[in-house]
Amino acid sequence: MAFIDELTLHMRAGKGGNGIVSWLHLKGKEYSGPAGGNGGDGGDLYVRGVQNLSKLVDYQNTPIIEAGDGGNGRSRSMHGARGNDYCFDVPVGSVITNKETGEVFEIMKLDQKELILKGGKGGLGNEHFKSSRNVSPQESTRGTIGEDADMRIELRLIADFGLVGFPNAGKSSLLNTLTKAKSKVGDYNFTTLEPHLGEMFGYLIADIPGIIEGASENKGLGHKFLRHIRRTRVVIHCLPANSEDYKKDYDVIRSELEKYDVNLAKKPEVLLITKIDTVDQEKIEEMVKYFKDMVQKIEVITILEDNLVKDLRDSLIKFIKETE
Repeated sequence: MAFIDELTLHMRAGKGGNGIVSWLHLKGKEYSGPAGGNGGDGGDLYVRGVQNLSKLVDYQNTPIIEAGDGGNGRSRSMHGARGNDYCFDVPVGSVITNKETGEVFEIMKLDQKELILKGGKGGLGNEHFKSSRNVSPQESTRGTIGEDADMRIELRLIADFGLVGFPNAGKSSLLNTLTKAKSKVGDYNFTTLEPHLGEMFGYLIADIPGIIEGASENKGLGHKFLRHIRRTRVVIHCLPANSEDYKKDYDVIRSELEKYDVNLAKKPEVLLITKIDTVDQEKIEEMVKYFKDMVQKIEVITILEDNLVKDLRDSLIKFIKETE
């Protein structure tokens, strides 16, 4: 499935229709007064949250998003039609920034709807200007243009658990094991080039592409994906047992998270030691003791066989409930 998590589009609300100058012609009374109708208002442009992470793909080749223009006024005092509104759908978790004004809209709920650009006002027809002193008004006004702007859409995933770690740390395998996801698995770095999601008994798990040293400075895949961790409730830090320097590797990931956003380092954390079948039991015991002694706020879990999956699921669910 294609995935786009950032996009900039030009958006335009509808233009108001013009008012017109027109005269009423009745049988036996040629000049029966002004009858030019007003123009219709331009359509507004809204943004709405949907449960479709790939929704932005639909717009990647769209040059402009626009609402309908209002219709011009008509004779016999008939007003122009109002322009059609346009509702722009984005995945829940999206942040939309108006690059002209700096205004920011956050879509955090399904079906949440926000007005982001206002349509122009319809112009006035000459009937509007009729008065006791101006019985034959010749004036009308044009409709105003709708608001328009370049809009930057940035998706930040909302998940209960976010899997982080170096490339090839076993995150994708873990996601596939805990959920019904089919994330790509390979014995080489950066097999995950985009976030993947899976559901575990109603809890959402996000597999974040591998982080390397310097990611907060845009190295490797850069901080492009670090933003997806901001809205996860619990960080699952995957650390392979066959790491040559597990202490340094742990510190590097923690440092990159903190450099990108200091609040990331404050999130509840589960340290998950993966690939324990690649080392002896002494190494595992050494790692567990080190992290339990050094980092009091984290839960240390080891995983090896499929028959431990239920216990792992139970442990994760218990942990997240305790953080509520």
